[in-house]
Amino acid sequence: RITDADAKMIRNCVIYRDEHVIALNKPPGLAVQGGSGQADRHVDALSEALIFDAEEKPRLVHRLDRDTSGLVMVAKKRSALRFLQDELRHKRIRKHYHALVAGTWPEKLARVAEPLLRYEMPNGERRVKVSGEGKESLTLYRCLQRYEGYSLVEASPVTGRTHQIRVHCAWAGHPIAGDDKYMDDASLKAFRAVGGERLMLHARALEFTLPGSGEAMRLEAPYDTPFGKLVDALARRSKGKF
Repeated sequence: RITDADAKMIRNCVIYRDEHVIALNKPPGLAVQGGSGQADRHVDALSEALIFDAEEKPRLVHRLDRDTSGLVMVAKKRSALRFLQDELRHKRIRKHYHALVAGTWPEKLARVAEPLLRYEMPNGERRVKVSGEGKESLTLYRCLQRYEGYSLVEASPVTGRTHQIRVHCAWAGHPIAGDDKYMDDASLKAFRAVGGERLMLHARALEFTLPGSGEAMRLEAPYDTPFGKLVDALARRSKGKF
């Protein structure tokens, strides 16, 4: 059963809705689908609280990691789901993420095309690594701002591999701040010392065609408070240095 508090929370995440689709600005820490220990507190279950006259169950169009915040779409109709997932398969939906990464991102580093392989740790945890045996993967990058010790980059994945942006950033020598899977312990400790609380990866924008009308759409999701506060603090600390 969806609690009143969770229903209110998920409704406050809505940034766009029409008769075909709902777009949410997902908070970090909220899973998109059920899994170990998730019960019904995930986007896939909670989205039912967004639709009062639905003939069909709302369905996730795509996924985000639990600790990643930002835009995720839910289709209100099976026809909309089929349309949007076909658009995804043909790479006609463009996703843009903002990531705060460790170090100074090089101006010339505009793409990472390393193949990615999923594997399992001895404890059963699933991870991803760069490997010649992996699947073709491509992420486009653009540096938005440089701070003391960190850079804010826009990452636009062309392929949709698990942990793609996180692993490509780490491979480039600039892991995403707060990433407890792919950032080394010393860097993670330094990030906590400047007030970092979360994985600094945010699904900032989606460019896609609306089901039904065919209208070209661009949606943007604002940062949550911890992400925005940390970026602002780094900007103040770095003022005049870059």
